[in-house]
Amino acid sequence: AWYVPCLASLETLQELCRKENLRCKSIGITNKNLKSYEVEYLCDYKVEEGTEYYLVKWKGWPESSNTWEPQENLQCPLLLQNFLSDKNEYLSRVKEGKALKVRNHIKALKPAVADYIVKKAKQRIALQRWTEELNRKKNHKAMILVENTVDLEGPPLDFYYINEYKPAPGINVINGITTGCECTDCPAEKCCPKEAGFILAYNKKKKLKIQPGLPIYECNSFCRCGPDCPNRIVQKGTPYSLCIFRTNNGRGWGVKTLQKIKTNSFVMEYVGEVITSEEAERRGQLYDNQGNTYLFDLDYDSDEFTVDAARYGNVSHFVNHSCDPNLQVFNVFIDNLDLRLPRIALFSTRTIKAGEELTFDYQMKGSIDLTSDSADGLSPSKKRIRTVCKCGAVCCRGYLN
Repeated sequence: AWYVPCLASLETLQELCRKENLRCKSIGITNKNLKSYEVEYLCDYKVEEGTEYYLVKWKGWPESSNTWEPQENLQCPLLLQNFLSDKNEYLSRVKEGKALKVRNHIKALKPAVADYIVKKAKQRIALQRWTEELNRKKNHKAMILVENTVDLEGPPLDFYYINEYKPAPGINVINGITTGCECTDCPAEKCCPKEAGFILAYNKKKKLKIQPGLPIYECNSFCRCGPDCPNRIVQKGTPYSLCIFRTNNGRGWGVKTLQKIKTNSFVMEYVGEVITSEEAERRGQLYDNQGNTYLFDLDYDSDEFTVDAARYGNVSHFVNHSCDPNLQVFNVFIDNLDLRLPRIALFSTRTIKAGEELTFDYQMKGSIDLTSDSADGLSPSKKRIRTVCKCGAVCCRGYLN
């Protein structure tokens, strides 16, 4: 389904809810504040006749309801701390020494400073709501965090989180498999990988032991083995808490791990809409004009299908390219044995420290061809637009394609 953002502003929706006595948690109208007042963030500051005042934005109330309150009335130490931190951050960036100016014997913040503080507060709230949304929609136990200490960019407006492939009409990503292995202790003589003509992909520590280019055949929903089977790794989802963060070198959003990841460990799947290569070509031409597209060719056996993660995807949507990556692409087959439609899994190529950015090479065999004008954009390999690489690796090729 295609979604259209609401045309009404948040303030308009809040006013309508209050007028009709309605609750709506997603826009901040709850039983707690429907008839009461709670500080959402602080907008401005002034000193009048020796008393410090803050302009308060009340949670769930429109900005027209903002009021000046003396500091002694405010019981919100964290919001006060955020206010002062945002003010100092702005001043350090623009290299202004003083934030206050005197007007009619009243010391007040300069408009530019107050404007930045409000934008930063709104961004903080938007990112927190996005974090909560991502964690509601994910199907794995590990947490997803969001962080932006670089600019005022908020959540992407046209991105919808999904956990598995979203097939376009006419494409079946489940081929109706009705049989599985009879193992009680995988891997046995007739386990899934051996039935497909390959070796088990994992060792006893559930780490990858096969070389890039070889497929992974995991046990499926018809197998006798239980959830603790050593051949059920990708299907359980990412086991690591990850953070979507804003990069400071013009690469947009990126992803970093919040936990140490050992070599040859499964990290995440690459998911999105599954479309035909013909549709991918059509979309790619549109995306190139926007400089922002994420098309991943499923070329394990043929190039009939493509995964488009531009609008629908998971955390992998935000993973950046590197010429010296720490993730490697593998093709995985579980409940669908159609060689044209493998699942795409990203495994660590080395030990990755907590706080380190996750990356993979968009030009890896079987991974993405990047051809748009943007360092963040991906597009079909038919187009060959030279795109400067910003990965910063010692072995950087200089271009993404």
